[in-house]
Amino acid sequence: MNYEDNPISIKYYVKKYLKENQEHYNGKKVIDFPAGNGVTSRILKEIGALPVPMDLFPEYFEVENLECIRANIKEGLPVMNKSADTLICQEGIEHFSDQFEALKEFNRVLKFNGTLLITTPNYSNIHAKLSYLLSESERYNSTMAPNELDSIWLLKPEITNEIYFGHIFLTGIQKLRVLAKLNGFRIEKLHPTRIKYTSVVLLFFFYPFIFLFNWISYRKNLTRNEDFDMKTKKEVYGEIFKLAINPMVLVRANLMIEFVKERDSHEVVLGLRSKHKGFGTT
Repeated sequence: MNYEDNPISIKYYVKKYLKENQEHYNGKKVIDFPAGNGVTSRILKEIGALPVPMDLFPEYFEVENLECIRANIKEGLPVMNKSADTLICQEGIEHFSDQFEALKEFNRVLKFNGTLLITTPNYSNIHAKLSYLLSESERYNSTMAPNELDSIWLLKPEITNEIYFGHIFLTGIQKLRVLAKLNGFRIEKLHPTRIKYTSVVLLFFFYPFIFLFNWISYRKNLTRNEDFDMKTKKEVYGEIFKLAINPMVLVRANLMIEFVKERDSHEVVLGLRSKHKGFGTT
């Protein structure tokens, strides 16, 4: 069975999403980065989209009549500003050492109201939280914490000096949310992926505590940070609270988040306020 047809694989859920939304993607320019062997680019082509596959190692791309462009996120994607309708980053963000800059680059290449679809192993499910508590690894009973023996996934000095790291930079829903927000994106929708049944079992034991502690934190922070009005604090802290207690987030094996570009990254910076005073001030 192909990965795209196997419910264990995230490719299955990406394919399902694209098929259900094929009318929206028909004729749209979609950057597929990292494209890997090209499964998603092929599906995009089949539903009438205009895929633009890119990867650090395009040598592994296998789709006929489609060229995969070599692209290094650190150097920027080789496309013009605001030229793409959608960017799909499937199982890629957890390999990027500078996720903030990666999202800034995604913002640059997307049109206003463009879609950014990110999938990544879910470091916010309860099993992952427990695993990190016990051993700082993805799977506490089988995988070591990130290390120099297991976390170098691909190294080809004859092609590039860049290292394709493993899951050193795993991230959760809250970190992704704020990095995206700081780069002009808002969460449009969380899409369902495979359920991790260990997390379902743990949910029954831990959910009351998860809800309680996050509720306490939410209420306390509403009374702090006098730089912002109550409406703004309720909007921001309320979104964070809802994500923290969302059962879909707590039990899914992967995150699959649909973001929408609202503003350019530089516009977001102009509206931010510094938490601390400048150097040398009292």
